[in-house]
Amino acid sequence: MSDELIPQIYLISPPELSLDVFPDQLKSLLDQYDIACVRMALSSTDETVISKTADKLRDVCHNADVSLVIESHYKLVEPLGLDGVHLVDGARSVRDVRAALGADPIVGAHCGTKRHTGMNAGEAGADYICFGPVAASTLGTQEPVEFEVFEAWSQMIEIPVVAEGAISLDMAEKLAPVVDWFALGSELWDAPDGANAALDAFLKRIS
Repeated sequence: MSDELIPQIYLISPPELSLDVFPDQLKSLLDQYDIACVRMALSSTDETVISKTADKLRDVCHNADVSLVIESHYKLVEPLGLDGVHLVDGARSVRDVRAALGADPIVGAHCGTKRHTGMNAGEAGADYICFGPVAASTLGTQEPVEFEVFEAWSQMIEIPVVAEGAISLDMAEKLAPVVDWFALGSELWDAPDGANAALDAFLKRIS
């Protein structure tokens, strides 16, 4: 990624959400900002809950011409009319999922903190590679990804790279020259002044 380019924003849904509230909250962001993609990342494994949520969020996203991907459940991509899947097991299932979905749907892969895992996922057919967390968290046990992983990726590899997890304003400013997308979830939804104000703050720091 060129230093002159501003990273795009990739939104991650809350793991639990109200269909009476969140679709309007999401629409507000999509109407106001240039969003690259939205990931439906529900904690529920109830297919009825997932389907109802997908119906609501798909309408919001597609009306704004924004792609909606689902976390892990790649077999639901076609039935629910989604744009792709975000895999969380590194490179392990990318090749099989790509074969199952075909060439068109988005296949993204979260690859933890290791560049070689990301390279393997890219070679297997992933459309983007996600690394994270980018900083230590009291809620997480994984060591943060080193800045050099993003830096080397941006210099040598064309597949878009995404930073995710524990992204502070200072960290966003530091990573902006070496990432293509910032994946933001709780950083926005849990912000005391609301998601729109929080996203404004991020955009000011990375612009």
